[in-house]
Amino acid sequence: MPALFCGHGNPMNALSDNAFTRGWSAAGGALPRPRAVLSISAHWYRPGTRVTAMPVPPTIHDFMGFPSDLYQVAYPADGDPVLARRVRELLAPVTVTLDSEWGLDHGTWSVLTHLLPRADIPVVQLSVDSTLPPPAHFDIGRRLAVLRDEGVLILGSGNLVHNLALYTWGDTGAKPFDWARRFEKEVRRQIAAGNTRNLIDYKRLDGEAGKAVPSPDHYLPFLYVIALRKDDEPVGYPVEGFDGGSVSMLTLVVGNQNTPGGEHP
Repeated sequence: MPALFCGHGNPMNALSDNAFTRGWSAAGGALPRPRAVLSISAHWYRPGTRVTAMPVPPTIHDFMGFPSDLYQVAYPADGDPVLARRVRELLAPVTVTLDSEWGLDHGTWSVLTHLLPRADIPVVQLSVDSTLPPPAHFDIGRRLAVLRDEGVLILGSGNLVHNLALYTWGDTGAKPFDWARRFEKEVRRQIAAGNTRNLIDYKRLDGEAGKAVPSPDHYLPFLYVIALRKDDEPVGYPVEGFDGGSVSMLTLVVGNQNTPGGEHP
């Protein structure tokens, strides 16, 4: 099963028909049918490692100030308690709590509404432990790699570049900042070269990396996905571009898929 990292951007993408959402739809259509989805979302970023384990996870509207229509969106996929226990088993000796309170946040469902719109595949969400350094998150991703062979689609949802302080609200088509474009370009160069060590130590990639990644929450889901890559696997980019000048919407697919822009190390 391929693995994906999606730059999810604005929650309104759940309701939008734009180049980003059409790219997610096309990427979903190119995938083999997974038996389940394991999502790692930037919006479940807190101390400790938790995995949703309820039979039917609720749709969480974890934002404020958006149009009322967005709060009516539901992604009614089943959960998968068996997969949740499998994740806990794979991550041992890391302590993983089976969670019955969280559900699916917008980092997950705003993408899945386009990627897998029928909501007929079980979805489990894994938290991002805010107390761990980047190498530990990469290691967790590697431990999850066997799930690909078990038919599980692993989805990381965040943004390679995510700076809301400099986001041009009301102008989603604003020209990207030079530092934002440069950081994304450098990440892609390191992916093509297979330099995972440099991707983990992302603060050294560029002199203005602090602007591109002012906090790690939206970058870390990318490390989970790139950790799943085998040495000879292609990486494709079905979605490219920036939103508001300071948010990278880059989506990458690890593994064989029918999407443009593939790169090899």
